[in-house]
Amino acid sequence: MAAASSSDYDGCGAESNEANSKWLDAHYDPMANVHTFSACLALADLHGDGEYKLVVGDLGPGGQQPRLKVLKGPLVMTESPLPALPAAAATFLMEQHEPRTPALALASGPCVYVYKNLRPYFKFSLPQLPPNPLEQDLWNQAKEMSLPSVPVFLEVSGQFDVEFRLAAACRNGNIYILRRDSKHPKYCIELSAQPVGLIRVHKVLVVGSTQDSLHGFTHKGKKLWTVQMPAAILTMNLLEQHSRGLQAVMAGLANGEVRIYRDKALLNVIHTPDAVTSLCFGRYGREDNTLIMTTRGGGLIIKILKRTAVFVEGGSEVGPPPAQAMKLNVPRKTRLYVDQTLREREAGTAMHRAFQTDLYLLRLRAARAYLQALESSLSPVSATAREPLKLHAVVQGLGPTFKLTLHLQNTSTARPVLGLLVCCLYNEALYSLPRAFFKVPLLVPGLNYPLETFVESLSNKGISDIIKVLVLREGQSAPLLSAHVNMPGSEGLAAA
Repeated sequence: MAAASSSDYDGCGAESNEANSKWLDAHYDPMANVHTFSACLALADLHGDGEYKLVVGDLGPGGQQPRLKVLKGPLVMTESPLPALPAAAATFLMEQHEPRTPALALASGPCVYVYKNLRPYFKFSLPQLPPNPLEQDLWNQAKEMSLPSVPVFLEVSGQFDVEFRLAAACRNGNIYILRRDSKHPKYCIELSAQPVGLIRVHKVLVVGSTQDSLHGFTHKGKKLWTVQMPAAILTMNLLEQHSRGLQAVMAGLANGEVRIYRDKALLNVIHTPDAVTSLCFGRYGREDNTLIMTTRGGGLIIKILKRTAVFVEGGSEVGPPPAQAMKLNVPRKTRLYVDQTLREREAGTAMHRAFQTDLYLLRLRAARAYLQALESSLSPVSATAREPLKLHAVVQGLGPTFKLTLHLQNTSTARPVLGLLVCCLYNEALYSLPRAFFKVPLLVPGLNYPLETFVESLSNKGISDIIKVLVLREGQSAPLLSAHVNMPGSEGLAAA
């Protein structure tokens, strides 16, 4: 076992030694003869003993002699030949009884091989035999989704039976986003260069491109941020630290760096003796946070994240930030500034008393206005618990005819409201309402009831006014709540 010669440093700091590093150098073997990429790496407890192994779909030197390797610690535990180059590896559970040992699925050439207890169990060839009718129905649903180009990266979130989103980065340089019930892409993200990686971090899609940059997009295709890399991106993967709830993106660069980003903030940089071509982070052996890297020359690097390590945006230097040491360009003191300072010294007590007096008057006026609004029911929300109502008005149209929609809602939890009336007060010289007074149906708790009426503008001078909407209880003169609707000017009459 060779000693590790890689190092790491924080995003804004200089290179640090082993004591200040966030990582422990567990293993480095430049002659490990492991040639693969991130999609062909998987960590799983293959034997149900609590010790996780590393599954590698090895391409072999120069793409010759592909093999399936299983590593335990730094050593190769088992090794078996593959008929074609591997494309991806994943582990999944096939059985419900204990111990729940996962099976391994490996895509190699035109086939998908399933291994159980590291022995061949199933082989699915394309085209395959007629599937189970239930599986056929699922495949028919998935087959209805069509893309305009060949996908090279897939990222799926959600559950198939409930709701899911599928993001596919295609060879035409676009990313298409599909949902469960959509036969065609719902959103399209047009990239300025070909994608080299696609990772989902929470609700953000992080895309690496051949323009040496990382981009963050929402699931609706809106670009959030862009970060430029110092070198070409060779591989990407997700870093998920469950103990601290951290999700970040790892990017292996051609200059021998592995950069870790949370959104566009740089958390950590790891230097390696050779360019990293594959990354995998997770539980390995009995360590929860292990980073496994393979290099372009076939080397294997294993690092363990320290239990006390905390990723901080912008580095974790101790002490004040560097900006605190910068001198501010303070302007010279003017005569006016000196006079104002002397005045504040001499009349400080009187100025404070005047400020307190004005503040008390402001509070008193606000309390009086609030009390008046409650007494006259000028608020669109009912102030009494016996009549829990909420009113919202919307005006639509250009004129001279407007559509006035009143949204009335019963905000109580269980008691319906009955016997309400709506009255509209307006200037009859400016407006005409066919329904200025009408009854309100039974209001079920929690539902929004739209009550519609039309308003006809009678003025040809573009004059507008306020229409008062009152909600009344039968037999009571005081309104329960009210709303003042600012009517827009009639553009139809103004144009005529």
